[in-house]
Order: sequence, then C-alpha cells, then structure tokens
Amino acid sequence: MDRLLVLCRHGQSEWNLKNLFTGWKDPDLTALGVQEAKEGGQRLKARGLAFDIAYTSELSRAQKTCQLILDELGQSSLRTIRNIALNERDYGDLSGLNKAETAAKYGDEQVHIWRRSYDVPPPGGESLKDTVARTLPYFVTDILPAVMGGKRVLVAAHGNSLRALIMVLDRLTPEQIVHVELATGQPIIYRLNADTSVASKDILKG
Repeated sequence: MDRLLVLCRHGQSEWNLKNLFTGWKDPDLTALGVQEAKEGGQRLKARGLAFDIAYTSELSRAQKTCQLILDELGQSSLRTIRNIALNERDYGDLSGLNKAETAAKYGDEQVHIWRRSYDVPPPGGESLKDTVARTLPYFVTDILPAVMGGKRVLVAAHGNSLRALIMVLDRLTPEQIVHVELATGQPIIYRLNADTSVASKDILKG
C-alpha cells in the first residue's frame, strides 16, 4: 500500500507579485504562477506519479493550480473536492494591503508578529493557530483516511493551510512551524507508515 500524500502550494498569484496580503481574497494566478503549477505537474509526472483523488480550497488560485497539475498528469477529470477548510489564513483587515506600506504604518515589529507569530491574529483575521484549528479537523476526518486507505492524494492549497498539515506530519512545534517557508508550485511528496507517521518526505524543487 502506497499511502501517498502530495501537498502543493498554489503558483504565484497576482497579489503575491504585488506584495499584498491576500488571505481569503481571490486573485488569479500570474503567467509565472501558471508555469509554476505546470512545472510542478511535470515533476510529478517524471516521478511516475498519478492520483486517485484531489483536494483543494474554495479559492481560485489553488483550484487552478490543482487543475493545471492534473492536466500535466493526463488526469484532467480526476475527482476534486473543494473545501473552505483548506483556504488560506484570513488576514482580516490587512487583506489587500501592501505589506511594505502596512509595515510603514504599524511598524515592522507589529507586522512581523501578525505575519509570523503562531497565535497573534491580525485585526479581524486568523492567526496560524486559528488556521490549524480550522484545517486540521478536515485533514483528520477526510484527507488522512483516504491516504491511509491506500488512495494517492493530491492537496493543492495555500502557504498557511499547508503549514497546518506540515506541522502535524513533521511533528513540529509552534515555534518551529512559523519558520517553515513553502515555495509556490513546488510539490512535497509524503509517504506514510501504517501508524500515520512519515516514512519519507521529498520536496520536488525546480
């Protein structure tokens, strides 16, 4: 039994390019983001991988990334489940604001706390801890059982919703997970043991 789980952050979005807080806002992929997603699919294909089911968020940049990966694998019609639990962290009042301008307004230290602390949310938004509390139950009830049942699973989502999963899979502390950076469009291949621990982890870098 393979117990294969692949996580992939969406390709570059228009707001990534503009250095804006995105959260639950719904900008499209840039041309580079499309290319990143396609290349992620090509790397998976080069490994001979295919999937039985895919999961993504309610946001179009993740959905499009998921579809582009599946297109490259020749699996365009694969069953894909969308769920809000996999959405990016909600940046609340910061959504749509330029990160550099926000730092100039509130101070570098305050913005760094909002962006990188584990349990301090931005005004009107979610902390990473809140995102874990939203994402993890869905992972445990829906995604993980599919993996443990032998299905090969693709999850195309966002930096912070995927951090929530990586925190659990890699058994990281809150202090460790805030330092984990995920490149756009870069698949991470997990194979799990029968007790759900990680047997192997492979990051497919460009």
